[in-house]
Amino acid sequence: MISLCMDSAYKNLVLGIYRNDVLLDGISIEAFKKQSETIFVELNRLLKNVKLDYCDIDRFIITDGPGSYTGIRIAMTIAKVLASQMKKELYCISTMQLYAGMDESANVVLDARSKRAYVAHVEKGIHDCIQILNVEDLPSFLQEHPGTLYGDGYLINQQETKSDFLENFIQVPMRKIENIHALVPQYLKESDSYKV
Repeated sequence: MISLCMDSAYKNLVLGIYRNDVLLDGISIEAFKKQSETIFVELNRLLKNVKLDYCDIDRFIITDGPGSYTGIRIAMTIAKVLASQMKKELYCISTMQLYAGMDESANVVLDARSKRAYVAHVEKGIHDCIQILNVEDLPSFLQEHPGTLYGDGYLINQQETKSDFLENFIQVPMRKIENIHALVPQYLKESDSYKV
């Protein structure tokens, strides 16, 4: 089984090609607001490196948010078009799962701008809900939910742990998308949260 994993939801561009869940080749680069310019160049390069073509891909795995309004849509649109045209499977994970991976107990904090942050507590790849909080409320959230910090620790003057996106992508629990055309990004507004 050949899997293509793609994330463009936040600051990074993460692309990985896996055979039976073993990484063949991949990249994880910071490309904030440049993912659309870079994604096909890098995808084509990776496929060439592993001597595969788009038609060899059996399933697509993407992040569906939260993150940048435009960023989320880049990988999602590509995956939706390719999966539906080639009649392949499509799976999603959240951006928070991608950051935390299978850590026993983790907190993911991502800058949502305007002194707000997307936050989630993740245990072994599973989170109850993703929220948006004011930055001033982050310390109490982290105190209530002990765990390794991933994401944007600078928001609270803490050092975050570096995420292994290419390993996390293929390890965390994913959701199969039955109706590809109905898939939409998971956006959050001020008081929203969503469960996975």
